[in-house]
Amino acid sequence: MAEKKKRALFEDATAQKDEPAIVSAPRDTNRDRHRIAMWQFVIAALVVLMIVVGGLTRLTDSGLSITEWNLVTGVMPPLSAEGWASEFAKYQKIPEFTEMNYDMGLAEFKVIYWWEWGHRFLGRIIGLAYLIPFAIFFFRKQIPAGWTGRLLLPGVLILVQGVIGWWMVSSGLTERVDVAPYRLAVHLGVAFVIFALLVCNGLRLSRPDHASLAARRQRMPGMVSAISMIGGLTFLQILAGALVAGHDAGRGYTDWPLMNGAIIPPEATEITPFWRNIFENPALVQFDHRIIGYILFAGIIWLWFRSRKSGHAALKTWTTWVLVVATGQMLWGILTVLNGAPLFYAIIHQLGAVVLTFVLVRARYEAAYPAEQKIARA
Repeated sequence: MAEKKKRALFEDATAQKDEPAIVSAPRDTNRDRHRIAMWQFVIAALVVLMIVVGGLTRLTDSGLSITEWNLVTGVMPPLSAEGWASEFAKYQKIPEFTEMNYDMGLAEFKVIYWWEWGHRFLGRIIGLAYLIPFAIFFFRKQIPAGWTGRLLLPGVLILVQGVIGWWMVSSGLTERVDVAPYRLAVHLGVAFVIFALLVCNGLRLSRPDHASLAARRQRMPGMVSAISMIGGLTFLQILAGALVAGHDAGRGYTDWPLMNGAIIPPEATEITPFWRNIFENPALVQFDHRIIGYILFAGIIWLWFRSRKSGHAALKTWTTWVLVVATGQMLWGILTVLNGAPLFYAIIHQLGAVVLTFVLVRARYEAAYPAEQKIARA
């Protein structure tokens, strides 16, 4: 009996040893990368929508219609006659109403209120659409190694953008009849930075990790630097455009290539000290926007010719798109000026800046992480 028991124990142990061990399947990191990339692209699309809605809010002079910043309670619009009367009474106390819109009725106020409320509500949606998925990816440990900080940065900037938005609005509630152009430029500039970061993150994560590593070895430093320089100049032009919008300078000089018949209007230097004209004089602000545009367009032509020597088909394609979009943007900008910057023209011009930013980011990505073997170094 003892012998049988020993034999049974031996056979049982042998059978257990032969059974395959149950091992949990490894995480599909490329699937995680793809999901996070799609999330970044979705947020980027929402930011584009936010830029458009923000531009329309500004162009309809709606930005000062809500005079308080209530992050939680401000989610709900007025739901009663008393609520609308209260909001209108607050608006009637600020300079924009007392000096400009003193004959505005409640019905007209509701129109501008809904624009600003929609702008703020969309901002809240974007914040939640970033915060919640980020937390899920983080706690599930789905964020690729080294990417936590890169993904956190746009989220932080989105939160900061909300504060900047109120900082901008508050500048028009006491002594001004509009928001401060400087603050408007900062607000728009941060929006474009967020958009560029999101697109860049999405592009890098859309490829499998091993493909990204292989592509990095084919990096074209010269082209990366050249596109980065053009990107910086584009960002400067966007800020200059924000100053034009802030001063409503696009409607003051409606001829081209001259400005009221002169290369530089005589009033362009009437503010002292001189440096203030660059930022505060509508004449010089529009002149600067035009000159930066010419320099930028010349730089993009140079970039296009330089890309022809790269021997990289995809990069040449994307720099061609940069040139096409920049040409359209410049021509549309001229039409916008000639027509006195009406709402439709102005918002399409702003959207053109978004498209130009996208193709520049895409071209830079192709130079930094080429999708195919290049023939010659740029």
